[in-house]
Amino acid sequence: MTGLRERKKERTRQAISEAAITLFLEKGFDAVPVAEVAAAAEVSKPTLFRYFPTKEDLALYRFADHEDEAARVVAGRGEGVAPLDALRAHVLAGLERREPVTGLCDHPAVLAFQRLLYGTPALVARLHAYQSRSEAALAEALDGGGAGLDARLAAGQIVAVLRILAEENVRRIAAGESADAVYPDAAAAAEGAFRALRDGLAYG
Repeated sequence: MTGLRERKKERTRQAISEAAITLFLEKGFDAVPVAEVAAAAEVSKPTLFRYFPTKEDLALYRFADHEDEAARVVAGRGEGVAPLDALRAHVLAGLERREPVTGLCDHPAVLAFQRLLYGTPALVARLHAYQSRSEAALAEALDGGGAGLDARLAAGQIVAVLRILAEENVRRIAAGESADAVYPDAAAAAEGAFRALRDGLAYG
């Protein structure tokens, strides 16, 4: 169970990030100094940097819970369930729920955040670092903590597939399609991608 102190820290972290994202959406990422974020969140700059070491982390906090999501799915799968089957079911459920991380979400606030993210080179670069850590966590989950070469190769392919599937959904929705209209193709693409992974990897 999370203690009171940790819950308070998490609320502070979330409040700082939300204040930052509000400013970034209003003015643009590069136009907002960290001091302005600190003032908006009513914290000092040193306090802000204790929670977020870089300005980019302020915007990408929303991805923090997803960084090791694939690893958690694999580690928490039921007995006898193959890693790829667990991940496939998780992705399809996320698409059905229109989870923002799948790219299949057309809520205006989500679309605005995606425009900020993919339109800011510094954030795109930092997102790649998040994905690298996601690969490392997934490799450990696949290999029981060892993260050998086969597991690292598999994790790299799986994370790349998840990224490309999400980016395709984002692209189509940004072009004007609704999430409901894209959903059948998105689900079919995910099914096809996991079939291809299952055929080529030892974790099916």
